Amino acid sequence: MIFPKILNLKFIFISYLFLIFLCKVFPQNHFEAITFKDAAMLAVSASDDLKNEYAMRAIREGTWVLGRRVYFPKLTFNMSEDDRLSTIGADSFLKTYSLNVDQLFWDGGRTSAARAIEKEELSLQGAELERMVIEVADIALAAYRNVLSARTQLSIREDSLNSLKEQQRILVQEVALGLALNLDLVEAEITVAEAEIEILSLQIDLEEAEQQFAEVLGLDFLPALAEKVDIYRSPVLPSVSAAQATAESRYPELIIARHSIAKKQVETKYAKQTWLPTLRLNGGMSFSGNQYPLTKSSWTVGIVVDFFSPYLSGNVNGSYGWEPPYDKTARVQNSMSPLPDPAAALTPRSAELALSWEKTKYDNAIRQVRRTTRMAIEKCQLLERKRILAIEAMNLASEQIKLTELRLQLGQLTRIDLIEAYIVYAQKEVST
Repeated sequence: MIFPKILNLKFIFISYLFLIFLCKVFPQNHFEAITFKDAAMLAVSASDDLKNEYAMRAIREGTWVLGRRVYFPKLTFNMSEDDRLSTIGADSFLKTYSLNVDQLFWDGGRTSAARAIEKEELSLQGAELERMVIEVADIALAAYRNVLSARTQLSIREDSLNSLKEQQRILVQEVALGLALNLDLVEAEITVAEAEIEILSLQIDLEEAEQQFAEVLGLDFLPALAEKVDIYRSPVLPSVSAAQATAESRYPELIIARHSIAKKQVETKYAKQTWLPTLRLNGGMSFSGNQYPLTKSSWTVGIVVDFFSPYLSGNVNGSYGWEPPYDKTARVQNSMSPLPDPAAALTPRSAELALSWEKTKYDNAIRQVRRTTRMAIEKCQLLERKRILAIEAMNLASEQIKLTELRLQLGQLTRIDLIEAYIVYAQKEVST
């Protein structure tokens, strides 16, 4: 589960760098009409927060890779010159060159567990980064929809205003011929003025929405939009079970929760391994003398065993050496410390409780996601019914306009009634 997510994150990162390259190669005025997908990708590439997080992510991953150095021998080179001038006795000029090697041989898996925890932290940060990408993309899609909605509403209101002005023009002629009252003309003029004020307000809202959308995309201007509002298009909804399965596999919070559980599992394993001893091999060789070439040499090889538990800790250190041609050395050193940290005995239990709590939170989150998904599907079905009813209401309003025109010709209604019918139709169209 972890490696596919890492590969997916790397793919997103490569796509992000490619988008930056395209933005630098092609000027902004070369953008064609953008779709929802284009808007989401542009917003992701323009986000300063994501740029910083991607850079930090690359540094953390590089740090983890370079951390493999812990498995290799540690080499130490020492060079020293000790000059002593004596008023009584001979002077000495001691030169020493030494090389020491320390190699971790076995530590009960603690080093591997520590690196596994770091890896899970990287995966957790990657999941957080994916959630940030989704949030930025959602903001761009919401801004895209706001612009489409504002443009559609403005277009509907402008068409309605044209119809109202046409009725006003006819009403002026009817007043001149004595077929209508001046009071009706005044009322029509007020209605037209209110419609013009509403259009100005919609134009301001549209400009603000377009500006915000361009800022989200990181552009100086808003390119053409390829998507259109289609009130007659019916969405294809998945089944509740299919939607729940998709949500469980892709919902960012659940992905983060799964990585948290994996991290806690490794931490629990690590806590249970702390009592195991560690085994290190070390050795060294040195060359010394009063002048070059150095004539004295020596070497040592040893083993160090460290152990720790809440009730007893210490180490055993043994070494063997040789100083050619005659001298040999051997050393054994032991140290013990009783009851170094009795409270540490509760650490594994604490880690197990933390793991159990993460699993409980994950189970609760699963149930919440399933309920939310089921409610979302049901809400979409209700909205689909609402859309169909709104279209029917709009069609009825259109028929009402035709009937009002007929009754106006028969002298049963005034032109003000027809103007009100146009206003009702525009309201129904906007609500659809």
